[in-house]
Amino acid sequence: MTSDFPPFAVTVDLVVLTLREERLHALVVDRGIAPFAGAPALPGGFVHADEGLADAARRELAEETGLRLGGVHLEQLGSYGEPGRDPRMRVVTVAYLALAPDLPLPVAGTDAAGSRWLPTDALLRGEPALAFDHATILRDGVERARAKLEYSPLATAFCPSAFTVAELRRVYEAVWGAPVDPRNFHRKVTGADGFLLPTGATTTRDGGRPAQLFRPGPATTLTPPLTRPETS
Repeated sequence: MTSDFPPFAVTVDLVVLTLREERLHALVVDRGIAPFAGAPALPGGFVHADEGLADAARRELAEETGLRLGGVHLEQLGSYGEPGRDPRMRVVTVAYLALAPDLPLPVAGTDAAGSRWLPTDALLRGEPALAFDHATILRDGVERARAKLEYSPLATAFCPSAFTVAELRRVYEAVWGAPVDPRNFHRKVTGADGFLLPTGATTTRDGGRPAQLFRPGPATTLTPPLTRPETS
């Protein structure tokens, strides 16, 4: 019996972001099979008939890169289903975003010939060009991550247990991809309800005069939110 419907599949793709050497990096795999064999891509793959989307995302990440996110928050980023986005058949993908500190080096497996961390600023310039429509998915993931730093205290997770405002500012600059005015930033983060709590100690590890040390406060949202600097 023939079907009136063309072959159709659902995949998952992952935008996994971390900071390395004070730059925002994304996890990419080098595809070992067609289509786009040898090209870099976001990790991901086909959803099995007996699994949920988030389960498929975690499975594919582990199979292709050896990374297991464990308790890391994984959130749905969006769905992408333009005709022709995959030359094999009609494929709709559901993308997920994970943003976490201290993620280790990946190890390639299954249909990935290699896996690595690459700076997002280069990837967003097409250096190197990503397979499929993964450049669009990555751009959406980076934008979501940047927005999360505006209204949530997520940036403190990338700092030491006790940190200076300058150390926190460098996290924002790395994720936002733009310099931040030090004085305005200090005023805003120390004025946001429950964002930072002083430890009572100081440090000179930033150089210069002793700087006050802070720890994360109880806030789960920033009031008022921080605003990204405008970029040209």
